[in-house]
Amino acid sequence: MPAERSWTPSGPHARLYDLRRSLMVLRRGPYDPAFRAGRDGVIWRATRTPEGPATLRLRRPEPPRVAATAWGPGADWALERLPALLGEEDRPEEFVPHHRLLAEALRRHRGVRLIRTGLVLESLIPSVLEQRVTTQDAYRAWRLLLRRFGEPAPGPGADLGMWVMPTPEAFARVPSWEWHRAGVDGKRSAATVRAVRLARRMEEAAGMQLPEAMARLQAVPGIGPWTAAEALQRVCGAPDAVTVGDLHLPGIVGHALAGERDADDARMLELLAPYAGQRHRATRLLLLTGVSPPRRAPRQRHADIARI
Repeated sequence: MPAERSWTPSGPHARLYDLRRSLMVLRRGPYDPAFRAGRDGVIWRATRTPEGPATLRLRRPEPPRVAATAWGPGADWALERLPALLGEEDRPEEFVPHHRLLAEALRRHRGVRLIRTGLVLESLIPSVLEQRVTTQDAYRAWRLLLRRFGEPAPGPGADLGMWVMPTPEAFARVPSWEWHRAGVDGKRSAATVRAVRLARRMEEAAGMQLPEAMARLQAVPGIGPWTAAEALQRVCGAPDAVTVGDLHLPGIVGHALAGERDADDARMLELLAPYAGQRHRATRLLLLTGVSPPRRAPRQRHADIARI
């Protein structure tokens, strides 16, 4: 039998709560087997909790209230942590804009919350897969690995074609040719295997303060500041986990906040200094505006190593 729970956001802008935009950071591409966003506004999520797999359905019968239904061994765990997942622990009212563009972005997106999954490997592994490749390549790898080594999502999730990610043990047993078939090179597959072999230590980062959590993830060879920040933004809802080392983000920040075309990480951090403690939220709001510098370089080429 499915389990049910509801949650109603609180705070000064609760009535503006945006379920879809808050959770879309969990979707790894339009065909992510672990995430569905229906045209009817219903969100489906397949997840592996400490108590087992779960399928979670989220809908808004009476906004801003969110009604959740969960299936599978991990259903109770998922529902117990539902408020944190949906952003109850976030404090968006603490963000103070110092730029007109960010003030307008905040006005238009006051309903977006920084979510907190509390599950490290679930966000860390796809972040590793996204290192140094196009998002399309990373999304394809995630999709193939889930369908090849994961398991069908419990309840109606299976009927929707959803899959729960593999267990750490299953990831550790993926043979080299299957990584190759998924288009994952040796550096990324090795980093993934190192992380899953330290699964318990990795998951402990969900309960740490940001500096300690960043250090814990980066202790694994092959996981740097970019990967750690991308994971912890979702795991902990960390408002200051700014992404450093991204190919495009410094240029977006430089263009949006200073009209500069060639900002690097150092310049990006300088521009974000007024938002110390909220730098990730600032960049998240900037990305929601869609503002970006004119493209001058060709798009990164798709490199299908599975055909090599």
